[in-house]
Amino acid sequence: MEHGKNYLVGVYDDDHVLLKAVTTVREKGVKIEECYTPFPVHGLEHALGYNRTRLPIVAFLFGMTGMCLAMFMQVFMMVIDWPQIIGGKPFFAYPDFVPITFELSVLLSAFGLVGTFFVRSDLKPYGGARVFDKRQTDDMHIMAIDLASQKLSQEEVSSILKESGAAEVNSKTFED
Repeated sequence: MEHGKNYLVGVYDDDHVLLKAVTTVREKGVKIEECYTPFPVHGLEHALGYNRTRLPIVAFLFGMTGMCLAMFMQVFMMVIDWPQIIGGKPFFAYPDFVPITFELSVLLSAFGLVGTFFVRSDLKPYGGARVFDKRQTDDMHIMAIDLASQKLSQEEVSSILKESGAAEVNSKTFED
């Protein structure tokens, strides 16, 4: 969400009403920016039309990067740079490389996944929270609609929200 934008905020007091309202509002042609709930609402992501996340693919790719880096590092150190015969084992003793390879794969996968999540979710240490209504973390469910991306007027969208069961409909502008 960007600053300087006007939003219409529908406030709902029940999660079941919100879930039905999301379907109703989307069927009427209104694009919903986001819904904020104080607890997880089962099926809300499907009602909003979200796709399945690709974070598991990213975690796998970072894990494979960690595995390749660990193998390269160990082969370079133990076979190429300073080969030593330790306990009568050959230079390239793959079973000895497994623990370090596993640990580095897990480490890079975890750090890469956390970093990717922060970048993808636009979470910054210096950014402030965008609060549409102070009750969104307590007991109310919020549906935020960006007025600039709608074909309908503010009054039409407001009436659609009221018909769908919104307890309140407010206008909110985020300033820089």
